[in-house]
Amino acid sequence: MQSLELFEAIEQNSCQRLGPATMVLRGFAVPYVRELIPCIQVITAISPFRQMVTPGGFTMSVALTNCGALGWTTDRRGYRYTSIDPDTGKPWPSMPKVFAQLANAAATAAGFDNFQPDACLVNRYAPGARLSLHQDKNERDYDEPIVSVSLGMTATFMFGGHERNDPTVKVQLNHGDVMVWGGVDRLRYHGVMPLKDNPHSLLGSQRINFTFRKAG
Repeated sequence: MQSLELFEAIEQNSCQRLGPATMVLRGFAVPYVRELIPCIQVITAISPFRQMVTPGGFTMSVALTNCGALGWTTDRRGYRYTSIDPDTGKPWPSMPKVFAQLANAAATAAGFDNFQPDACLVNRYAPGARLSLHQDKNERDYDEPIVSVSLGMTATFMFGGHERNDPTVKVQLNHGDVMVWGGVDRLRYHGVMPLKDNPHSLLGSQRINFTFRKAG
């Protein structure tokens, strides 16, 4: 484990630009991992993972939950943010301090200062799970960036243009990578290809993704 963490730390300082206002910060979350993992268990004990249904009636292959003042949800009535978990009838779990610290630090490193997210969508990908191309349009203000943290198995992220049929760039997101996009790139289509079963030493056959937004 120690040698793996050392390798990931070496990768930490590299970055990859995907657009005018889009950056992949390689290994940026690695120093936070030991604090992040226990927080997942606290969050899911209050609001468990669930596979939501889209307005079109399709069950999502990715399991979801939320933390923060607002949580993203979907059902046959549409996509939206709520302050109450519809499954429990109670507020979503509070956002852990380390989550907000990581989101703010990553946004700052990518050129977006003073990012204060009020919503964190927590996604769990099992082998074969995928996320089709979509835009994040349920937030009130598009001036704030999106910060996406990857843990566990490697995923192939698709990053497209402002139209669904625009060509996509495919980029691997590894354990500890953080992707930040905003500004002119904020409404670009994006998704995740079906996850390959290549177990990670820490999280096994799953990928955990935190997506931070300023939704309210």
